[in-house]
Amino acid sequence: MFKKLTIVDIILLGLALLSLIFAEAAWFTGDREGALFVGLWVPSILGFALYLKLLKMNKDD
Repeated sequence: MFKKLTIVDIILLGLALLSLIFAEAAWFTGDREGALFVGLWVPSILGFALYLKLLKMNKDD
């Protein structure tokens, strides 16, 4: 499974993880609105990564 991850995939997964960590840290420090805003980045980043992966799969066919 990990053999098929490209550098772009790893960067996007890292960004999603960092966004999640930052959102949780902001939530527990009391910045609820900021945490919700940054927390919404996580599915957006993962959706974009999935979109890029699907484009690459169609290109390879």
